[in-house]
Amino acid sequence: MYAPTKLLSKDAVKVWMISETIMNGIWFVLLAVLLYLDNRFSWYDWIGWVLIGVTILSVIISIWSIFIRPVLLYKTWRYEVDEEFLRLKSGVIQEKHELIPMTKVQAVSTKQGPLLRKYKLCSISVSTVATSHGIPALPEEVAIELRNQIAQFAKVKEIDE
Repeated sequence: MYAPTKLLSKDAVKVWMISETIMNGIWFVLLAVLLYLDNRFSWYDWIGWVLIGVTILSVIISIWSIFIRPVLLYKTWRYEVDEEFLRLKSGVIQEKHELIPMTKVQAVSTKQGPLLRKYKLCSISVSTVATSHGIPALPEEVAIELRNQIAQFAKVKEIDE
Protein backbone atom coordinates (compact mmCIF):
# COMPACT_ATOMS: atom_id res chain seq x y z
CA MET A 1 0.00 0.00 0.00
CA TYR A 2 1.13 3.51 -0.73
CA ALA A 3 0.72 6.71 1.27
CA PRO A 4 -1.95 9.19 0.13
CA THR A 5 -0.65 12.20 -1.83
CA LYS A 6 -3.58 14.55 -2.57
CA LEU A 7 -3.62 17.85 -0.66
CA LEU A 8 -6.42 19.94 0.81
CA SER A 9 -7.11 23.44 -0.47
CA LYS A 10 -4.59 26.09 0.60
CA ASP A 11 -7.55 28.16 1.80
CA ALA A 12 -8.04 25.55 4.55
CA VAL A 13 -5.35 27.37 6.54
CA LYS A 14 -7.30 30.65 6.35
CA VAL A 15 -10.57 28.96 7.34
CA TRP A 16 -8.95 27.20 10.32
CA MET A 17 -7.24 30.44 11.43
CA ILE A 18 -10.48 32.43 11.24
CA SER A 19 -12.42 29.69 13.06
CA GLU A 20 -9.84 29.49 15.86
CA THR A 21 -9.74 33.29 16.13
CA ILE A 22 -13.52 33.41 16.60
CA MET A 23 -13.48 30.66 19.23
CA ASN A 24 -10.54 32.19 21.09
CA GLY A 25 -12.18 35.62 20.90
CA ILE A 26 -15.28 34.28 22.64
CA TRP A 27 -13.08 32.64 25.31
CA PHE A 28 -11.17 35.90 25.93
CA VAL A 29 -14.42 37.88 26.24
CA LEU A 30 -15.53 35.39 28.91
CA LEU A 31 -12.19 35.73 30.70
CA ALA A 32 -12.43 39.54 30.53
CA VAL A 33 -15.91 39.42 32.10
CA LEU A 34 -14.63 37.18 34.91
CA LEU A 35 -11.64 39.46 35.53
CA TYR A 36 -13.97 42.47 35.61
CA LEU A 37 -16.34 40.73 38.04
CA ASP A 38 -13.37 39.71 40.22
CA ASN A 39 -12.23 43.34 40.34
CA ARG A 40 -15.73 44.77 40.80
CA PHE A 41 -16.86 42.45 43.61
CA SER A 42 -13.49 41.88 45.29
CA TRP A 43 -13.60 38.11 45.20
CA TYR A 44 -10.96 36.14 47.10
CA ASP A 45 -7.40 37.06 46.04
CA TRP A 46 -6.65 33.56 44.80
CA ILE A 47 -9.48 33.77 42.24
CA GLY A 48 -7.82 36.78 40.60
CA TRP A 49 -4.48 34.96 40.45
CA VAL A 50 -6.09 31.87 38.95
CA LEU A 51 -7.81 34.03 36.32
CA ILE A 52 -4.51 35.74 35.46
CA GLY A 53 -2.82 32.33 35.16
CA VAL A 54 -5.61 31.03 32.93
CA THR A 55 -5.33 34.18 30.78
CA ILE A 56 -1.56 33.75 30.32
CA LEU A 57 -2.01 30.07 29.47
CA SER A 58 -4.84 30.96 27.06
CA VAL A 59 -2.61 33.44 25.21
CA ILE A 60 0.02 30.73 24.66
CA ILE A 61 -2.58 28.19 23.54
CA SER A 62 -4.17 30.79 21.23
CA ILE A 63 -0.85 31.49 19.50
CA TRP A 64 -0.48 27.74 18.88
CA SER A 65 -4.06 27.19 17.72
CA ILE A 66 -4.34 30.28 15.49
CA PHE A 67 -0.90 30.61 13.90
CA ILE A 68 0.98 27.30 14.13
CA ARG A 69 -1.50 24.39 14.20
CA PRO A 70 -3.41 25.27 10.96
CA VAL A 71 -0.18 25.45 8.95
CA LEU A 72 1.05 22.13 10.36
CA LEU A 73 -2.34 20.49 9.76
CA TYR A 74 -2.31 21.61 6.13
CA LYS A 75 1.22 20.27 5.66
CA THR A 76 0.32 16.85 7.10
CA TRP A 77 -3.23 16.23 5.74
CA ARG A 78 -3.36 13.89 2.72
CA TYR A 79 -6.05 11.75 1.09
CA GLU A 80 -6.38 9.32 -1.81
CA VAL A 81 -9.33 7.42 -3.29
CA ASP A 82 -9.35 4.36 -5.51
CA GLU A 83 -11.83 1.57 -6.24
CA GLU A 84 -10.81 -0.41 -3.15
CA PHE A 85 -9.89 2.07 -0.41
CA LEU A 86 -10.17 5.60 0.92
CA ARG A 87 -6.78 6.47 2.41
CA LEU A 88 -6.45 9.32 4.92
CA LYS A 89 -3.31 10.62 6.59
CA SER A 90 -3.35 13.41 9.16
CA GLY A 91 -1.81 14.54 12.40
CA VAL A 92 0.60 17.14 13.62
CA ILE A 93 2.02 15.58 16.74
CA GLN A 94 0.61 12.09 16.38
CA GLU A 95 0.41 10.92 12.76
CA LYS A 96 -2.73 8.95 11.91
CA HIS A 97 -3.18 6.71 8.85
CA GLU A 98 -6.67 5.44 8.03
CA LEU A 99 -7.55 2.87 5.39
CA ILE A 100 -11.30 2.62 4.78
CA PRO A 101 -12.46 -0.21 2.48
CA MET A 102 -15.05 0.93 -0.07
CA THR A 103 -17.11 -2.15 0.76
CA LYS A 104 -17.66 -0.75 4.30
CA VAL A 105 -18.82 2.73 3.19
CA GLN A 106 -22.53 3.27 3.85
CA ALA A 107 -22.95 6.98 3.15
CA VAL A 108 -20.98 9.90 1.81
CA SER A 109 -21.95 13.56 2.11
CA THR A 110 -20.60 17.08 1.69
CA LYS A 111 -20.85 19.80 4.33
CA GLN A 112 -20.35 23.53 3.99
CA GLY A 113 -20.60 26.05 6.83
CA PRO A 114 -20.43 29.83 6.45
CA LEU A 115 -16.62 30.02 6.52
CA LEU A 116 -16.19 27.17 4.06
CA ARG A 117 -18.84 28.75 1.81
CA LYS A 118 -17.00 32.09 1.82
CA TYR A 119 -13.88 30.39 0.46
CA LYS A 120 -15.87 28.04 -1.84
CA LEU A 121 -14.79 24.94 0.08
CA CYS A 122 -16.60 21.79 1.25
CA SER A 123 -15.86 19.01 3.70
CA ILE A 124 -16.63 15.40 2.91
CA SER A 125 -18.01 12.97 5.47
CA VAL A 126 -17.77 9.23 4.84
CA SER A 127 -19.81 7.00 7.14
CA THR A 128 -19.20 3.33 7.83
CA VAL A 129 -21.01 0.98 10.23
CA ALA A 130 -18.62 1.79 13.06
CA THR A 131 -17.70 5.45 12.60
CA SER A 132 -17.48 8.48 10.37
CA HIS A 133 -14.40 9.81 8.59
CA GLY A 134 -13.89 13.24 7.11
CA ILE A 135 -11.84 15.14 4.58
CA PRO A 136 -11.88 18.83 5.49
CA ALA A 137 -11.65 21.87 3.22
CA LEU A 138 -11.64 20.74 -0.41
CA PRO A 139 -12.58 23.08 -3.27
CA GLU A 140 -16.32 22.71 -4.00
CA GLU A 141 -15.89 21.12 -7.43
CA VAL A 142 -13.28 18.66 -6.15
CA ALA A 143 -15.43 17.76 -3.12
CA ILE A 144 -18.54 17.10 -5.20
CA GLU A 145 -16.60 15.06 -7.75
CA LEU A 146 -14.87 13.09 -4.97
CA ARG A 147 -18.17 12.52 -3.14
CA ASN A 148 -19.71 11.13 -6.32
CA GLN A 149 -16.64 9.00 -7.03
CA ILE A 150 -16.66 7.51 -3.51
CA ALA A 151 -20.42 6.87 -3.80
CA GLN A 152 -19.89 5.13 -7.14
CA PHE A 153 -17.01 3.00 -5.83
CA ALA A 154 -18.98 2.12 -2.68
CA LYS A 155 -22.28 1.77 -4.55
CA VAL A 156 -24.16 4.07 -2.13
CA LYS A 157 -26.86 6.61 -2.86
CA GLU A 158 -25.98 10.31 -2.83
CA ILE A 159 -26.62 12.24 0.42
CA ASP A 160 -26.27 16.03 0.39
CA GLU A 161 -26.39 17.98 3.68
